[in-house]
Amino acid sequence: MLESELATLEKELSSVARRNPSNPNDWEPVPSKMDIDPADENIVADSIEEFEENAGVTKQLEIQYNDIKRALKQIEDGTYGTCSVCKKEIETDRLNANPAAFTCIAHMNS
Repeated sequence: MLESELATLEKELSSVARRNPSNPNDWEPVPSKMDIDPADENIVADSIEEFEENAGVTKQLEIQYNDIKRALKQIEDGTYGTCSVCKKEIETDRLNANPAAFTCIAHMNS
């Protein structure tokens, strides 16, 4: 389930961002049009607005992407399903709702 979601997030991220060449764990937002006419203020404004939207989307997707990568690493380490705060088992309902959760319900806002 996590691997499938990771693949979906990579596809979504690729539509609004690119991997940072100097840090493959980082994604950088990009506008869809790179060859714009700087003399047309409306096109420039649209490009800036699109870039800002992509930046917001990229940030949210990147958080989810990194959470899933962390959960997959926890599976490898044998620590998946353990709260990172209290070290108790994360509730099954919580993991069903968010398989990448790294805290139990009591600590989800910590």
